[in-house]
Amino acid sequence: MKNTPLSCKIVDGQCADPTVCPLSKVKEGTVVNVKQLLASPEVRDRLREIGFCEAQQVKLLRSRTNIICQVCNARVALSEALAEAILVEPVVPKL
Repeated sequence: MKNTPLSCKIVDGQCADPTVCPLSKVKEGTVVNVKQLLASPEVRDRLREIGFCEAQQVKLLRSRTNIICQVCNARVALSEALAEAILVEPVVPKL
């Protein structure tokens, strides 16, 4: 089964779409929810094992050479290519 990416608009190197974008395009310090994993079944399984499950909250700590995130109270480093395969949506603050 082939995964099709959800819509994503990038403006000035940042995700401009309020619905979904790759983790690699999120601004540092942003908290997001994992929406979809666009990788091979083996890579998706491994990402889920380390906490990148759909609907999981992730905080992007740093996005330089490697993407460093906080997920499940642990810091995880990802390559930019792998972060491109993780589609996320912004966390909407509760009123």
